[in-house]
Formats: sequence, structure tokens, C-alpha cells
Amino acid sequence: MAESYDVIVIGGGPGGYVCAIRCAQLGLKTAVVERDRMGGICLNWGCIPTKALLRSSEVWHMLHRLSEFGISADNFKFDISKIVERSRGVSQQLSNGVAGLMKKHKITVIAGEAKLAGKGKLSVTKDGKPAEYLAKNIVLATGARARTLPGLEPDGLLVWTYREAMVPPSFPKSLLVVGSGAIGIEFASFYRTLGADVTVVEVMDRVMPVEDEEISALAAKAFTKQGMKLKLGTTVTALKNGADNVTCTLKDKAGTTEEVTVDRVILAMGIVGNVENIGLEAAGIKVEKTHIVAGKYGETGVEGVWAIGDLVGGPWLAHKAMHEGVIVAEKIAGVKGVHPLNTANVPGCTYCWPQVASVGMTEAKAKESGRKIKVGKFPFMANGKAIAMGESEGLVKTIFDETTGELLGAHMIGAEVTELIQGYVVAKSGELTDAELSHTIFPHPTLSEMMHEAVLAADKAALHI
Repeated sequence: MAESYDVIVIGGGPGGYVCAIRCAQLGLKTAVVERDRMGGICLNWGCIPTKALLRSSEVWHMLHRLSEFGISADNFKFDISKIVERSRGVSQQLSNGVAGLMKKHKITVIAGEAKLAGKGKLSVTKDGKPAEYLAKNIVLATGARARTLPGLEPDGLLVWTYREAMVPPSFPKSLLVVGSGAIGIEFASFYRTLGADVTVVEVMDRVMPVEDEEISALAAKAFTKQGMKLKLGTTVTALKNGADNVTCTLKDKAGTTEEVTVDRVILAMGIVGNVENIGLEAAGIKVEKTHIVAGKYGETGVEGVWAIGDLVGGPWLAHKAMHEGVIVAEKIAGVKGVHPLNTANVPGCTYCWPQVASVGMTEAKAKESGRKIKVGKFPFMANGKAIAMGESEGLVKTIFDETTGELLGAHMIGAEVTELIQGYVVAKSGELTDAELSHTIFPHPTLSEMMHEAVLAADKAALHI
């Protein structure tokens, strides 16, 4: 007889394993089906290992600035194999940690590939052998993979996705990165900081196009200063592999073409949901543009089947998936007062150099909403801690509703802003106004003081500019 559970989660990534943990905490008999390693793309091939790589590049960058801090050293060098080895070790440690959490919460981990097999039924195949499981609720959390386009397919050798870019067998002297979203620009930053000649191609007319225009412009200025070549409003129309290089044909909006030859190409053109071969069609679950159409609580329209994370609508971020996992778990368990996800309160972080972070509306979107707004800005160069750190380039920007004082958006570029943004996320989630934030005491000397000053600046009351 098939084993039965209250909840089976398909996919052990951030959304899936967090959903399973919350289900177990709420007293539900829970299992997770995972075909590879616990932690999904995020822990194994995404968020975590890339941050380990970027940390190595940050250390390398600081070594070249030692004289600014009264320190001298010479003959330092990096070993790309050891950088990769450290990154993989960090990934493995955290993946093992998730496996440990499954044991702690008495969650069954089923190895294999799962497929919906009728109401409350799941077929899991491992090594060609299927097994059936029963569940009152099934949570789909199969994640996503890199998008490819005709003529721009990766081969794993010369043309890479994020997976190959994370484990280079040797360090390329030149790279072309297709796409300037978070994934593309983080890899561009990593390789450029370590000395590669990097060209970034972006079809939109600015880098990091989802960010506030002013922040995007500052990022472009910083990247150009670092030596990145930015090809904006440009598409890659062809890739021709050589013996150990790739010739890329680029076309701008005016129709002008050029060829660029590089050692390697990194494709970072977004993601597509893993919707294939999991029984969605037979179950009657709707899919649009490779992603499941889900309701505000993760419901799919099919009783007892839920969907979360990169498999559903954006923003496609690990912390958003985790939050959705908790929402679905609590809805399944009948917890009262569960709030649906408010995407306006989901922060975005890009760990390039300089870092970029944001939450809520851009200035352009706020204006388009028809509201009367007020904007506050504060530069890093006016902050004592930033100057002491040697990190005086950057900006903090706030956007408020002038009538109500509601925080509509916050945008940052500069050192450690991915850590700072949470202050604005808390304020936004708690519906604090500019007046309440203005009366909040921020510690001195800290980078966080800039957040206070940017609020004050919206009311023309900044104290240090």
C-alpha cells in the first residue's frame, strides 16, 4: 500500500524546504521529493555559491587598495581552482544543513522525479523504478532554469549558463555576458574584478533595467569606470564557436552590426519554469509563459495542489519563494489570519560591486501611479562611516506619497546596501510614514544613518548635506 502524507512538496529548494519545515512545525506529516541535492538551485548553483565567488573577488579588490589604508604587500595572486573549491564547499555545507533540518523536523526526503498521478496521488521515479505516494496536499516547487533562445544555446564549454560560469576550469581572459539583470551583472562583476576583459550586452537601453533609472545610471558609471564595456540597446544575433573562443555578432537599435571575439560567453537572459513532465496538463493546471498560474495563496485551481517559488509569478527570488512556502503551509494547516504575499514589499538585491538594493516603486512608477510624490536622496560621500571604510561612492534614495507620507519605494547603490535595505522593508511592511521614520533614532557612526538622512531629505530636512 502506498505511503500517505498530509503534505508532499515537490522540490527541495528554498521555497520547498521552508514550506516543508513550516508544515512539520504545524503538525502535518510531511515529505519532500528532490531529484538532486537539497537546497535546490539557490544553495547549490545560485544565491549562495555566487556570493562565495563574489566574496573572493571583493578580497582581491581590497588587496589592490591596501596602500589607501596604510598597508603594503606584494606578490599576491589568486588561484581560480581554489576560489571555485571554496564556493563549492560553502554550497555543500549549506545543502548538508538543509538535509539536517529535514531530519530534525522528521520530514521524509524521497529521492527521485515526481509527477502528479491523479487526485491526491504522486508517482516518483528513481533509477527507472516508479513508486506511488498519497497526499492530501501536494505543493509544486520545482523551480526554474536558465532561458535560452534560438541561436544562443549553451554548449557547456565555450557558451555558459550560470552553472558553468560558477565552476570555470580555468580563468578566461575575456567574456561576453548576455543580459544585465542580477545574474548577468553579478558574474560580470566577479570576472571583471579578477581581471577579465568583460563586455555586457543588454537589449534594453540601460543596465539593470528593473532598477530605478537614477540607480541604474550610477551603476553604469561605476561599471564603466571599472573597465566593463556596456553595449546597451543591443542584441546578440549569432554566436560562432572557434577552437577556444566565440565570435559574437551584435546588432544595435540602429541596425549597426559588429563582431566581438571572446574566450567565453555567459547567457543570463532570464529563466523559464520547470513545468515539464510533472503532470500539469493532465491535472488541468494552467500554465502561462512557462509558469504556473497561481492564486494569492498559492492555489492552482485544482483541489489540494499548490504552487510556489520560481515556478509561479515573479519576482523570482529565493526569499519570495520562502515566504510563499510559509503562506501555503499555514493555509493548508488552517492557520487563521494568513496574509497573501505583497510583492511591493519584496526586496531585490544584486551583489555586484557596487551593490544595488531596492524595494517598492521606482520614481518613474510612482509618478505613473498618479500620486503626488516627494523624493529624498543622500550620498555616501556625506556619511562618516562610508568615508572611514573607504567606500564613499553610492546613493540612498527614498520615494514617499506627499499627501499620506507612505513609503512607496527605496533604492540604494553602494557598499553593504543589500544588508541595509531590510530597514526600509520593515518600515514599508509596518506602514511607517516619513514622519515616523524621521523620528526614529539611527546609530552613529553607521551606514544606516544615510537611510535616516534620505528620509529627512524628502522633507528638505537632511542634516548633513
